[in-house]
Amino acid sequence: MIEYIKGQLTSLNPAAAVIETAGGVAYLLQISLPTFSKLEGLTEARLLVHEAIKEDAWTLYGFLDEAERELFRLLIGVSGVGASTARMILSAMSAEELSAVIATSDVKRMKSVKGIGAKTAERIIVDLRDKIKAPDATLIIQSPATSEAFDEALAALTMLGFAAAQSRKVLKKLFDADPGLRVEAAIRKALPLM
Repeated sequence: MIEYIKGQLTSLNPAAAVIETAGGVAYLLQISLPTFSKLEGLTEARLLVHEAIKEDAWTLYGFLDEAERELFRLLIGVSGVGASTARMILSAMSAEELSAVIATSDVKRMKSVKGIGAKTAERIIVDLRDKIKAPDATLIIQSPATSEAFDEALAALTMLGFAAAQSRKVLKKLFDADPGLRVEAAIRKALPLM
């Protein structure tokens, strides 16, 4: 499983980015509009990856931060919401806006996304509102600005068997208190708090 791809950004458009790694392999990643906006003007990039493997296709989706990737994964877990629809939703509103829409059961705002009808909007909200709390309490929104140390510590804790949501909450507190925290120190400090 690919966790992230880092390398030279060789091609970029509002729907996709191509990253060439040091080994000379180039990966095409489907992206959202917010990710596109943040990548514009960059020559190198590091994108977190979600792999969608089907009989006829192997598609990679790229995200600049864990909050967006986590919301994407939650969305595609909803019956009737595929990867293209999830990407459309994440292109229509930021991770923070989407979390607020779900937490406040704002069906009207969810329906404003192209291709989302009333039934799908309601299903998304019903399925995800227990997984996403109000914006001031959501673990997704509270993630610190993406840092490699935070992402690596989160990956390590989840590989050790801790829940991603709890790990993210603990790490957020630690990184808020000390933004320069190193990976090893973050993991050591997080373990007693889990």
